Amino acid sequence: MKLRLLPILLTVACSSVILFGGWFVYRSYAMETPLATVVSEAPGVEEADINLTNNFVDIYLKLNQDANLREIYKHIQKEGAGLLAKRELNLHIEEEPSPAIDQWWSRVLFDIAQAMETRNYSAIPVTLEEKSADLPGLEVVTEIDSTNVYVQLTYEGATKYILLPRVPAQLGVWPNEQI
Repeated sequence: MKLRLLPILLTVACSSVILFGGWFVYRSYAMETPLATVVSEAPGVEEADINLTNNFVDIYLKLNQDANLREIYKHIQKEGAGLLAKRELNLHIEEEPSPAIDQWWSRVLFDIAQAMETRNYSAIPVTLEEKSADLPGLEVVTEIDSTNVYVQLTYEGATKYILLPRVPAQLGVWPNEQI
């Protein structure tokens, strides 16, 4: 029995085009386009770029000055729940660099990291307000929900958005030993 090479190659090529083309069309039109619509409808979003993987949804956002990061996150989680499925949502905010805000944030970051590590979330707004005196004119807005702590820093027209993921308390297993 002699196999003919041309029909085999044509069959493999056609099957590959149908398989991968179908996957691309499904991913593009059934997943990314509806999610892009949900994201663009969020108040304060100017531009959005979405990258889907099996485990993550990375959304790159450009926000306007009136944006509320907590509301945007909540909107995407609620309206895009079916599209996100069990994927982890990661927001990446594009912002205009501000050396003054970045320098101030780097000095405050240790205290914020300590509050996050000890799960003392109420210390974050207090710390930020106290330290904001070091940079006169800095406006600080903090919000919290069950998944994240949101910080918005505004100084001389520049805005920095920080999303700090909360780690839920986990029950530990203790040995049943007598001391």
